[in-house]
Parts: sequence; C-alpha cells; structure tokens
Amino acid sequence: MFQITGIDHVQLAAPEQCEEEARKFYGSILGMTEIEKPENLKKRGGVWFQCGSHQLHIGVQEDHVPARKAHPALCVQNVLALREHLQQCGIETIDDQPLEGAIRFYVNDPFGNRIEFLEWLNRKE
Repeated sequence: MFQITGIDHVQLAAPEQCEEEARKFYGSILGMTEIEKPENLKKRGGVWFQCGSHQLHIGVQEDHVPARKAHPALCVQNVLALREHLQQCGIETIDDQPLEGAIRFYVNDPFGNRIEFLEWLNRKE
C-alpha cells in the first residue's frame, strides 16, 4: 500500500540562457530564495527556488513553448500588496474568474508561463 503525501516541487520550462532573468523575476521581484542544484544536474541549466515548504524549478527546454493554461498557483499572504508590488515593477497583473473565498490574479513570467497568486480568506494554509 502506498500514499501520496504532497508535492515536492513544480517545474516550469524556460528557454536556454534563462537563468539571470529567472533570478531577477523569481528571486529579486518575488523574493524567493535560490537553492543550489545538485552537481550532476547543473549542466542542464536552469535554476531552483524555495517556495514555502516546496520548491519551484525553472528548467531549460529546447524549443521552449510557454505553459499558458497549466500553471502553479502560489499561496500568498497579503496578495493585494504583491499585486501592487508587481505593478510597480512594470509587470501586468491579470484578473481571473472569481473564486469564492479567495482573492486571486495571475501574471506571465518572463518566459510566458502563467503563474497564479492567491490568498484564501478565513482559511488556514
């Protein structure tokens, strides 16, 4: 018998030479901490970040095509402050259909991948 206990990481694809742009967006703008990739995986390129108790991996994909529908939804405390911060950084925020009990919006990362940010109201994460 087995049991799936959660998600370890989510990987998003990006084009070659994406690392500095990923560090700027996910590290500097979103405030995620970069984590070192294992030595045997460094040659593949890309960059990894800590996202709460999970990880977000940006992996290099030849002939990259952005994920416009499939996406991670990142839980945020004070999502409206994040929206304001992103807009001040010149990043377009896009509203989605309302979700009862949550405030949410999404952005496209520098590689065209959809990223959703949401805050559940009156619910413990």
